[in-house]
Amino acid sequence: MTPFLKTAIDAALSAQDVIQRYYRQDVVVEIKPDQTPVTVADLESEKAIKSIITAAFPDHGIYGEETGQERMDSDYLWLIDPIDGTKSFVRRYPFFSTQIALRRDGELVAGVSNAPEFEEMAYAETGEGAFLAGEAIRVSDIRTLEAATLSIGNVKTLAGGPGWQGLAQIVQQVNRTRGYGDFYHYHLLASGRIDLVVESDVNILDIAALAVIVREAGGIFTDLQGGPLTLETTSVLAAATPELHTEALALLNP
Repeated sequence: MTPFLKTAIDAALSAQDVIQRYYRQDVVVEIKPDQTPVTVADLESEKAIKSIITAAFPDHGIYGEETGQERMDSDYLWLIDPIDGTKSFVRRYPFFSTQIALRRDGELVAGVSNAPEFEEMAYAETGEGAFLAGEAIRVSDIRTLEAATLSIGNVKTLAGGPGWQGLAQIVQQVNRTRGYGDFYHYHLLASGRIDLVVESDVNILDIAALAVIVREAGGIFTDLQGGPLTLETTSVLAAATPELHTEALALLNP
């Protein structure tokens, strides 16, 4: 484990202490300009994460969900979402997580996805494989839609997008369809328990760490057009195998 990944894990555990202190409390919810909620738990957990990262790597850049951007021109950029799933957090159901990723020279190289209420941490770094709860994980070998389990996220925005008809064809062909959402369907994909994820209305802070984990588990992770992830990415097509990704991509982009 490199110092980068160790620092990310330490930061995620520090955030977990904050998050669990506030979970199931009646925290005040404020609405940000983008109409998403934020709480004191989001702010304090991001502060805890940044404190650990900056102590270890004071020259690295930071792109935080709540506290903004610092040193964005650095060769090393940390992408932080302290509570991905704040709407779940404030409604007191457990589909939320802490997402921390490191981008080096424009490439995602390390990621931690920690879901404290699931007691489930996934992590990975380039060339070293992916792990869930300390055990090595691997995607399935499913290669066709007919054999695949699909999970869909943010159906509302997908329904208004150009790939909606293609998604309908995918749904009709797959073996099973679910909507696990947020971090969870990526943990399931990386560990071989589902095979395909289609999602829209995300930002890079939601998915950067998960992309590293899925890729290091052997999967494919792109946007819905098959393009690489950038700081502006807003959609995901993730698959267990290249064959499955290619088949879904063709239907989504006729």
